[in-house]
Amino acid sequence: MRKLIFFVDDDKMMLNLMEYTFKCREGYEVKSFFSGEECIRNLSLQPDLIVLDYYMGGAGSNTFSGLDTLKNIREAGVNTPVVILSREKSKDTIDEFLKYGAQKYVVKDDYFIDTLIETIDAHFTES
Repeated sequence: MRKLIFFVDDDKMMLNLMEYTFKCREGYEVKSFFSGEECIRNLSLQPDLIVLDYYMGGAGSNTFSGLDTLKNIREAGVNTPVVILSREKSKDTIDEFLKYGAQKYVVKDDYFIDTLIETIDAHFTES
């Protein structure tokens, strides 16, 4: 059975990279969203995993950040596993996401796509 993964990022190139990487892998179906609000509106599709960017919309925008999105997902009573993607390496930031139930925090470095593949494959192997 195919696993549905939501990718949520306001960077089109990043979404394209993740879509391409996982659409080519056996057993995965992907849906991409440019905002946390879009992700939340589509939770009825019951994703098996959500990969969520930390920064979305930029400073001063009225769109949800990754943390806002995660909080709203949890407030809606949805316990879908969430993986956070970010360039931010602050322990406080990582701890905040983990406090709200993120399963994993992946830093966007030069090798993040390999780490993301390993994280997602391991998640579905263990569950």
